[in-house]
Amino acid sequence: ILVDFNDTKKEYPKDKTLSLVFEEQVERTPNDVAVIFGEEKLTYLELNQRANSLARVLRQKGVGKESIVAIMLERSTEMMVGILAVLKAGGAYLPISPSYPEERIRYMLEDSGTSLLLTKEGGYGKKFEFSLDLTILDLDDRSLYMGDGSNLGPVNDSGSLAYVIYTSGSTGKPKGAMIEHYSVINRLSWMQNKYPIGKEDTILQKTPYTFDVSVWELFWWFFVGSKVCFLEPGGEKDPGAIIDEVEKNDITTMHFVPSMLNMFLEYLEEESGLERIASLRQVFASGEALGTKQVIRFNRLAGKRHGTRLINLYGPTEATVDVSYFDCPLGEEIDLVPIGKPIDNIRLYIVDRYNNLQPVGIPGELCIAGDGVGRGYLNRPELTKEKFVTDPFTGLGSRENGTTSKEVMYRTGDLARWLPDGNIEYLGRIDHQVKVRGFRIELGEIEEELIKHEDIKEAVVMAREDKDGGNYLCAYITADREITPAELREHLTRNLPEYMVPSYFMRLDKMPLSPNGKVDR
Repeated sequence: ILVDFNDTKKEYPKDKTLSLVFEEQVERTPNDVAVIFGEEKLTYLELNQRANSLARVLRQKGVGKESIVAIMLERSTEMMVGILAVLKAGGAYLPISPSYPEERIRYMLEDSGTSLLLTKEGGYGKKFEFSLDLTILDLDDRSLYMGDGSNLGPVNDSGSLAYVIYTSGSTGKPKGAMIEHYSVINRLSWMQNKYPIGKEDTILQKTPYTFDVSVWELFWWFFVGSKVCFLEPGGEKDPGAIIDEVEKNDITTMHFVPSMLNMFLEYLEEESGLERIASLRQVFASGEALGTKQVIRFNRLAGKRHGTRLINLYGPTEATVDVSYFDCPLGEEIDLVPIGKPIDNIRLYIVDRYNNLQPVGIPGELCIAGDGVGRGYLNRPELTKEKFVTDPFTGLGSRENGTTSKEVMYRTGDLARWLPDGNIEYLGRIDHQVKVRGFRIELGEIEEELIKHEDIKEAVVMAREDKDGGNYLCAYITADREITPAELREHLTRNLPEYMVPSYFMRLDKMPLSPNGKVDR
């Protein structure tokens, strides 16, 4: 486990910042198209000059190394200019969705201690002006882009903060995960080595930038002189809009949360949109467990027809987007979709409650070490200490060249186990373990069993509380036909004990999704 499965050490430009990588690409391909949004196109040079001009304004407003600058925008060229300007000024960007409730926005602005908000006054800047001690810059103001367009001298380094993304707290308030430049550089260098793109490629940026998947969509393209195409705001929930964009701009690379992939594949089948996605070379899935049915369906539609590859990725926001990968086979036969093997310079451990390594096949908590692990939670020292612990295995399994320098281990709260071939199988959240009538139950196990029914497309199982304070199980399914509870019980009791069979089954037209495309439990 320590030597073979985690043999991931790889050289990468660890001393570079994201803004430096971008500026180097501008030197190489100044007149190539960098960004597409609707009918608008910006070359590398135009994008660079706008971002430099805005970055100078930010510097004048006091932005420097480790400054956190909030950005509240819909997807647009201004969003990209704003993010690059913050990085060039030396700061870290904090993305906020304009659709968030006012209370959440206020909390994030106050908690982060930011003094600067980039937004569009006309749309959604006004309501916070008086209640917070903030400078608000309106990115619709053209004068911000009229200044000196040359590169600024750097004030930060690869160990400086690049972004802060707030993740939902399972208990109470959201918490800001802090990620440094070199962690992002490592993540993107791995992706380029493993799934190379080139000048002719275009990435579709469709993930809301408040979710960490957006990070590779926003930055990977400029490592190699490719393009990024921004999907219209709201389009991420509309398979038709996604297919239109893929066809119009020859998109080659994109991402789906598995729940949204279901809707996309369904739309492809019904609307016969298959020929319109011929340009797609690779599709990445992450954010939820990817099922075997989805892989088989994807291969039947896009894999066979166009040779499009489906790649399953896994990782928490706290460890820079993704830490493991699995290339889904192109054939029809697949009985398990693991989350795969660790990426470059990442070490994955599966431990018991006493921090002992679990052997192959035995479930435990998945922990992450290496260059992807973030700095911790902003202004939450207690929580940081609880989740970001000392890596007890540093140096134990290293080959002669030593391990990566970071000796911190992040506890994910995810349940997983090693497979004999060095892949990892994801088994669900430790906190999705429930107790019903004294039995400890993994909800994911029941969901997995339900999905094996030929007519069921999706399944979510929840523990509900009855009026006497006891727990019972309820299964929510989407299916092609009405299936009787008796038939479902019979299907489940073939492989599950009686206490794991839900008391109630609810058939839904479709699963409710949260703003990031995951199932809204």
